[in-house]
Amino acid sequence: MHYNWNWGIFWEMSPDGISYFDTLLAGLKWTLATAILAWIMALVLGTIAGTIRTTDKPWAVRLANGYVELFRNIPLLVQMFLWYFVVPELLPSAIGDWLKSLPNASFVTAFLALGFFTSSRVAVQVTTGIQALPRGQRMAGSALGLTPTQTYRYVLLPMAFRIIIPSLTNEFAAIIKNSSVALTIGLVELTAATYSMREFTFQTFESLTGATIIYIIISVIALFMARFLEKVTAVPGYITTGSASGGGH
Repeated sequence: MHYNWNWGIFWEMSPDGISYFDTLLAGLKWTLATAILAWIMALVLGTIAGTIRTTDKPWAVRLANGYVELFRNIPLLVQMFLWYFVVPELLPSAIGDWLKSLPNASFVTAFLALGFFTSSRVAVQVTTGIQALPRGQRMAGSALGLTPTQTYRYVLLPMAFRIIIPSLTNEFAAIIKNSSVALTIGLVELTAATYSMREFTFQTFESLTGATIIYIIISVIALFMARFLEKVTAVPGYITTGSASGGGH
């Protein structure tokens, strides 16, 4: 069979009344919105859980470990389905019906599921970063009269985040790619928009190539931003830019 290449398909009109290129851009907006909101949520929850895992309170450590194991070991696709189909049924009828009637229910579900899933991975990174610091830093905080909370806030976490920036960069890139799973619950993000374009035009290679290029551009931008952040936050003599390993004096 001879494939009929048509790179001009991106400028043809879709059934929605806009060009297919604009269709992909609309999908990209939902992808970025989902990924960014989920990333903010993952950073907050992951930092809290990861920090708790390094405290000296056994009951709190067990709770944080349970949180991490729960959300890290259940596949993201299963979590999407649970949040979208199961959770509203477990809530009181009024709340469940309200959730299901939200105009952007799939979007809310997507960033919640993705946020909880990624937060468990961020928590592991935060724990690793804190544990990589010399014990003397925690002791120095105590010697200065800081409370444990202040020691984490002003001493341990700022240094730990400098160590784990490269790994957090990988997680941010992963959250953008993982957002494509949201198409299974009806969110028309970039991958879903690509499939829609392919189904209407039968131009499979052009559709997938366009989406691939967009994903690559986003990943490259995220990579350069992360490298810039590494250089800005690097501590001379402590952390070598581009290295995820920790050291200390």
